[in-house]
Amino acid sequence: MPEPVDAPQVSDLPLDDLVACHECDLLMRKPVLARGEKAECPRCGYELYAHRHNVIERSLALVIAALLLYIPANFLPIMQLNLLGQTSEDTVWTGVVGLFDGGMQGVAIVVFLCSMGIPLLKLLCQLAVLLSIRWKIGRNYGLLLYRIYHHMKDWGMLEVYLMGVLVAIVKLADMASITVGVGLVCFISLLVVQVLLEVVMSPHQIWQALSGEDDHAGD
Repeated sequence: MPEPVDAPQVSDLPLDDLVACHECDLLMRKPVLARGEKAECPRCGYELYAHRHNVIERSLALVIAALLLYIPANFLPIMQLNLLGQTSEDTVWTGVVGLFDGGMQGVAIVVFLCSMGIPLLKLLCQLAVLLSIRWKIGRNYGLLLYRIYHHMKDWGMLEVYLMGVLVAIVKLADMASITVGVGLVCFISLLVVQVLLEVVMSPHQIWQALSGEDDHAGD
C-alpha cells in the first residue's frame, strides 16, 4: 500500500519517488512492486498501477486479434431486416454510406471516425508501440505514438455504436423480422478484446518500457 506524503515532505523528495491518485489527487510515495502486484490508493481504493506478467506478449496477441476482427466487424452484415417482403443487410460501412448519401455528411463523418477510423488508428498505434518495445527499436517514435493513442482514447466509441444497434433492434423487432448477422458477433468480440487490451496493457509498464526503465516488461 502506498504511503501518503504530507505537504512539508514534498519538497524533500524527488518527483520520481511520488505518485498522485488520478481519482482523489492524494500524493503518495511510489511503492516498488513485485511481479503480479498492484498499487491501490489508500484513500479511495483506485488502482494506481500494476506490475503484470508478460504484458507485451499478451497485449500483442490481443491487438492482433482485434485487427483480425476489425474487417468482419465493419463489413459483414450486422443484421438482416425483412420488412413487407423486402430484405436488406446492414453493415457499419453501409450505415456510414447511407448517412452520407442521405444528405447528413457531417453525421456520416463523425460516425465513420468514432466507429471505424479512430478505433483502427488506436489499434495501429498500440501495435507500433508494442513492436517498438518488443524489438527495442524506435522507442522515441513509440513514445510519440503512445501519447497520440492516449489523446484518441476518448474518441473511439464502439460501445456507443453498439448501444445504438441494440436499441434499433429492439425498436424494429415488432415491425419487421430481424436476423442477427455474423458482423454483430464480430463487432461485440472486437469490443470485448479492446476492453481486455485496456486492462492488460498496463500504462505504467508501457511508459517505463518506452523510456528504457524496464526492459523486462514482457517477462
